[in-house]
Amino acid sequence: MKELTKQDKDSIRDALMEYCSNYPSQNRAGESLNGVSTATVSQICHSKYANISDDMFSRIATQIGLNLERWTLTESSTFSRITFAMTDAQAYKNTTWIVGDAGCGKTTAAIEYRRAHRNVFYLLCSEDMKKSDFVREIARQVGAPTDGTNLRDTLDYAISLITFLNNPLIIFDEGDKLTDSVFSYFISIYNRLENKSGIVFLSTNYIKRRIENGLRYNKKGYKEIHSRIGRKFFDINVATEQDVYAICRANGLTDMAEIKRVQREAAQGEYDLRRVKRVVHACKRILEAKRTEGGRA
Repeated sequence: MKELTKQDKDSIRDALMEYCSNYPSQNRAGESLNGVSTATVSQICHSKYANISDDMFSRIATQIGLNLERWTLTESSTFSRITFAMTDAQAYKNTTWIVGDAGCGKTTAAIEYRRAHRNVFYLLCSEDMKKSDFVREIARQVGAPTDGTNLRDTLDYAISLITFLNNPLIIFDEGDKLTDSVFSYFISIYNRLENKSGIVFLSTNYIKRRIENGLRYNKKGYKEIHSRIGRKFFDINVATEQDVYAICRANGLTDMAEIKRVQREAAQGEYDLRRVKRVVHACKRILEAKRTEGGRA
């Protein structure tokens, strides 16, 4: 990890202060960050960096969605569609399940949406999440205490905080990874948030097959989940050649031969934007090395 400059730390400070404004108090915002004390949040917001490690700064930047790599986002068709779905869910308290291939930009769009909008909470799901983990992660994200209380009290407090907010939105990324037990438990959480909060799930297309199988075998919770998303998924297409061109230009790659190379690589990789990002970085490094060698000559 490269050493952070004063400019990097100031950028993290500014982004953290913006993140804190999404919560009723700075302490509540600190509670939502994993492995970060409220005292650390306060010190950074007051530009007191002396006793805070670069690792801590980087940890905070990752959690609040700040990209220190200076990667510029572009308003691709996929990004715009995901943003539209989230805006609709938040404004009208809908439940939507967005599906798209891995690498199409779902997570990037979700984190950027959270950064740019108030009362939006982002949770990354995983296969090893138990019901208690799921509830405590919801509570942590909204700034509710997660220690010293039983699960029901934790959930009650978290839901009370959410419903108090103006047009809240909860985003569950990689929702298809939740186990059946957590999946069915979500129904009870949804019932308490219905018409009080927007809910968006993000996942790959695998969830369609899983829902179909769950409905076919009458598995607990699947009919309810299917009903609550309106019996329809919000499909996202992969990026296009034009999107890749825009990404290259936005991130300083202007050489047409190199842009064509990125577009070819993107097509071969099914327009996975993670691959696009790596190839853009590689092309820029190659061009920089050529310029350096030319200067020496």
